[in-house]
Amino acid sequence: MRKNFGAKPWTSPLPVWILAAYDKDGVPCCMNAAWGGISDDTQVSICVSPGHKTVKNILETGEFTVSMGQANQMVACDYVGIVSGNNVPDKFEKAGFHAEPAAAVNAPLIQELALAIECKLVSYDPETCLMVADIVETSIDESALDAQGSVDLSKVRPLAYDPYTHNYNALGDVVGKAFHDGGQLK
Repeated sequence: MRKNFGAKPWTSPLPVWILAAYDKDGVPCCMNAAWGGISDDTQVSICVSPGHKTVKNILETGEFTVSMGQANQMVACDYVGIVSGNNVPDKFEKAGFHAEPAAAVNAPLIQELALAIECKLVSYDPETCLMVADIVETSIDESALDAQGSVDLSKVRPLAYDPYTHNYNALGDVVGKAFHDGGQLK
């Protein structure tokens, strides 16, 4: 038997994304955005309200990065989600993040977060808060790669937001290989 809860955005896992952009003076700002996903092979869609300083910066520059939150940076990733850059102008630094220039866009990469995509804004609707962006580059810190040069999520332990309990969970345990383990349906 199932229990109905009504229309809730309860899909899981929700990736914990840290959006980062420069302001007009080149100062990095970032925010936690757990309401987003891949919407095409080379696009992301993210639900973010227009009042965020980082969103204002993205709308000004048209470019930003999206880094995956990581378990070893959970406190910093949560901090940039609960503190407003409108009130704390140096929240990027206070989180303990260090910026480096992205390769393909005028936006900061966060050195402490291994997985990042570089994006160019396609559209933003302030009424629905839907932001769509093209992915123009993907970079991964070498510390997150295995011996063959592939991403090893057990080294990254990306964060997922749990909308049911408002907790963060770490991903990375391998439980099988899709379509390759010879599993048989009964």
